[in-house]
Amino acid sequence: MAKKKSTTSNLLHCRLKTAVCLLAPLLLLAVFVCLQLQTLGLFPTVARCAGQTAAVDDLVRRLRSFATFHPLKDPREPAAGSWFVSVLNDTSEPDGEAKHLVLPSEASSGRLLCVHAPPGVDATYALAWRDALPLGVALRPGLAFVSESPYDYNNLWHGLTALAPFASWHARSGCRAVPARWALFQRGGARMGMSGWLTSLAEATMGVEMAVETFRPPLATGPVCFEEAVVFRRQMDGLSRERLRGAFDFMRCKARAHCGVVGVPAGAGNGSRGGAAATEALRVTLLFRRGARAFKDEPAVARVFEKECARVAGCVVTATHTDNLTFCDQVRLMSATDVLITPHGAQVTNLLFMDQNSSIMEFYPLGWRQRAGGGQFVYRWMASRAGMRHEGSWWDPNGEPCPDSTDILSCYKSRQIGHDEAYFAQWAAKVFAAAKERKTIGGAVRALLEPEERRREAAACNCT
Repeated sequence: MAKKKSTTSNLLHCRLKTAVCLLAPLLLLAVFVCLQLQTLGLFPTVARCAGQTAAVDDLVRRLRSFATFHPLKDPREPAAGSWFVSVLNDTSEPDGEAKHLVLPSEASSGRLLCVHAPPGVDATYALAWRDALPLGVALRPGLAFVSESPYDYNNLWHGLTALAPFASWHARSGCRAVPARWALFQRGGARMGMSGWLTSLAEATMGVEMAVETFRPPLATGPVCFEEAVVFRRQMDGLSRERLRGAFDFMRCKARAHCGVVGVPAGAGNGSRGGAAATEALRVTLLFRRGARAFKDEPAVARVFEKECARVAGCVVTATHTDNLTFCDQVRLMSATDVLITPHGAQVTNLLFMDQNSSIMEFYPLGWRQRAGGGQFVYRWMASRAGMRHEGSWWDPNGEPCPDSTDILSCYKSRQIGHDEAYFAQWAAKVFAAAKERKTIGGAVRALLEPEERRREAAACNCT
């Protein structure tokens, strides 16, 4: 009897095992079909697959709640640039590139950058997954160039320090990293754009119109999330001298192409192509200002340099004001300049468009040398990084008294500049003679190395 029960039990166990073996593939097939139908959007009411959709919806709701917005300007991070999107550390990969963030990335766990910056309210940010963005956000497609700067984007020099890392990034990507939009922040606050000069330079460099994210109605009524973003929050920090030179060369070449400067006009600039006469010509530009830091007697200053220029064969002086010139006018003028003579100010940033090995002579009112500190030497630094020659500066030793102020810089910062005819003449004679000699010798060398020189210049515009 016991043997019969054992046989029956074994038979039932075998049949159960066989049934499980047959049903398992069918169950897996059913689950697979269910998932496929849900993915394809077929039978939305029927294909609920044992509460799977409800579970997914619940998970998405949880992920949305994880996207907590934090102050964009984190007071716990005092170091410049560190407090902007402080949850992430930036990188300088590859070696020599400016420090930056890329989102989404492994560091962000694949999350996008979202920003909420309504007018009059401190901006906040969050990191969120694309499939679980916070409620009420607007998703911006394409690549966003996000910049944080402590400086004013309307100032040519300060704005250029913000543009240079993006130019290097854009060129290094093979010009594939084209911004669909820009998001500009100054000390954590959203800004609506850059100056016209900087906007034109950015558009010429990137090859597309600059669209700036305003974070305001009607385009945005809540937070904005960027499908892709590269963030430079320390300006040129980490950008090597070599890469910065490359960025300047790239921007110069793109601006010239944008403005139709196919080649520097004959006789205009160290890179001219026009035979012996063009090689020997020397172009001097007096770039005057109006108001703050203008020369008190422009005609007298012009006469000094015109007189010394007349002593040099083939030398020509052009005198103008930047407020008379469009962006492309400035590009064309600087492309045809060997020696730039100008007061200290934003207009000196135009040296970017001059040929390498060109010269700059700079002038200041009283007070700058005594109190301005290292900031007054930004164009000396820029000229060196761009491969040009800063030939020195002249600080006006004279000025009217300031009885209402003990701070000499605040008193004289925007004063006008006098002149010293004897000193200017001696200085100009020295600079003009050296520039002329370089052009004469350089012209002879270029005549021998013309093909290689053309290749080098063309390479500056190439996307690497």
